[in-house]
Amino acid sequence: MKERSFDFRQIEWWITTLVFVSIVLFNLISINTNRWAGTLPSPYDRIFVPTALYVVFYIFHMQLIPTYLKNRKIGPLVGWGILTFGLAFIFSTVLTVASNRSFEKLFQLFLGVIFLYISHQGGALVLKNMLTPPRVSSYYFYNLTRMILTFIVLIFFLLLGQSSVIDEGVLILFIMIFPVLLSLVLYNYYLVYGKRKAGKNKQANWYLALLLVIVFIIFFAIAAGNYQEEIILIGFLINGIILLIINPLSNLIFKKYENLTGKIFNLSTEVGQGQANLDFLRSQINPHFLFNALNTLYASALMENAEKTSDGIQKLGDMMRFMLHENQQPKISLSREIDYLRNYLDLQMLRFGSQENLDVDFQINTDGCQGQIAPMLLIPFVENAFKHGISSKEKSWIRMNLRCISGSVHLDLVNSVHPAKSTERSNETSGIGLENVKKRLNLVYPNRHQLNIVSNDSDFFVHFSVQL
Repeated sequence: MKERSFDFRQIEWWITTLVFVSIVLFNLISINTNRWAGTLPSPYDRIFVPTALYVVFYIFHMQLIPTYLKNRKIGPLVGWGILTFGLAFIFSTVLTVASNRSFEKLFQLFLGVIFLYISHQGGALVLKNMLTPPRVSSYYFYNLTRMILTFIVLIFFLLLGQSSVIDEGVLILFIMIFPVLLSLVLYNYYLVYGKRKAGKNKQANWYLALLLVIVFIIFFAIAAGNYQEEIILIGFLINGIILLIINPLSNLIFKKYENLTGKIFNLSTEVGQGQANLDFLRSQINPHFLFNALNTLYASALMENAEKTSDGIQKLGDMMRFMLHENQQPKISLSREIDYLRNYLDLQMLRFGSQENLDVDFQINTDGCQGQIAPMLLIPFVENAFKHGISSKEKSWIRMNLRCISGSVHLDLVNSVHPAKSTERSNETSGIGLENVKKRLNLVYPNRHQLNIVSNDSDFFVHFSVQL
C-alpha cells in the first residue's frame, strides 16, 4: 500500500460490477414479490436501466478514457462518449415511459450520474497531484483517500437511484453490512491476527475479547432502549458469527494472501538477481582494454604535468574497479563505499567546481564508520543531487552530511531545484533512480532503514539512515 499506487481503474470496475449485480438481484427479488401481490406495473426498467448505465460505465471508464490517456485525442473521447450516453438515455427513456414511471426521476438519475462521475475523476486527479511521490514519501495516504472517495461517490449514487431503479436493500447492504464486515476484518487483521503473527497472543486475546464485549454492549443498549430482550440474543448470535465464521475465514484468506505474496516476492528477487547477473555480464566487455587505456592516459597526463587530469583519471579507474568487482558482492566494507563516494564527489567537482554560481558543502565524518553495507547504497542520492540540483545559469547548491552513529549510517542531503528546460538538461544519466533505491532498501534492509524525501519549489531534501 505504501510502495505503489493501487490499480484503481480495475478496483472501480469490480466495485461497479458488484454494485450492478446487487442491484439486479435485489430488483429481481422485489419484482417477484410485487408480481405475486399484483402491485408492479412493469419490471423492465428496474433491470435494463441499471444495465444501460453499467454498459456506459464500462465503455467510458474502461475503454474510452484509457485510450484518451494513451493518445491524448479528445475528439474520439467526446464523440463516442456522447453517442454512448445518448443511446443509453434514449433506451432508458423508452423503458421508463413504457413502464408508466416518472421521466423526471430518470433525467435526474442520468444527470446525477454525470455529475458524480466528473466529481470522482476530478477528485482523483487532485488527490494524485497532492498525495503521490515526490510530494509525499509514499502512496499510503493517496491509496487510502482514493478508496474513501470511491466509497463516498458510491453512497451518493445509491441514494440518487433509490427513488427510481435501486432497491433499498442495496443501500442497506453497502452502507451498513459491507462497512461493518470490512471493519471486523480489518480489526481482526491488525489487532488479532497481526498480534498473533507477531507472537503477542495475550494482546490478541484481549483485543478479541474487547471486540466481543463492544458488540454485546451495542445490542444490549438497543434491547434496553426498545424494551425487547430478544435483541440481546442477536448480539450473542453476531458474536458467534464473528468467532466461528468471520475470523476463521478471514484468517484463511490472510494466510493464502501472504503465501501468494511471499511466492511473488521470491520470484521478484530471483528475477532481480538474474537481471543483475545479466547486467554484470554486459559490463564485462573487455574491461582490461578500458583499464589499459586509462593507464595510458594517466601516464600521458603525468608526463604533461597535468595533475588534475591524472588525479581524475586515477579516481575514475578506482571507481570502475569498484563497479566491476566490489559492486557485484552482496556486502562490502563501509569504508570502501565511502571511498567510492569521495571519488565520485571529486570527479564531479572537477567537472563543476569552476562554476561561480555553485555552492557546495560536503561533510563526511568517518568516526565509528565500521561494518558491512550493501554496495552502491549511498551514491544514488548524491547522483540525484548533481543531476537535478545544478544549473549553469541559476544559483545552485548541494550540501551533504554523512556520519555514523551506533552502528548506523546517516546521510542528510539538500540540493537546489531548477525547473526542467529543454535547452538545459543534464547529461548525467547514471544512477538507478530513487524509486529503485526504495525497492532495493525494502529487499535488503526491511524494517532497518528510514528514508524521508521532502521537496518544495527551491529545495530537495533527503534524510536516509540504515542500521547495519
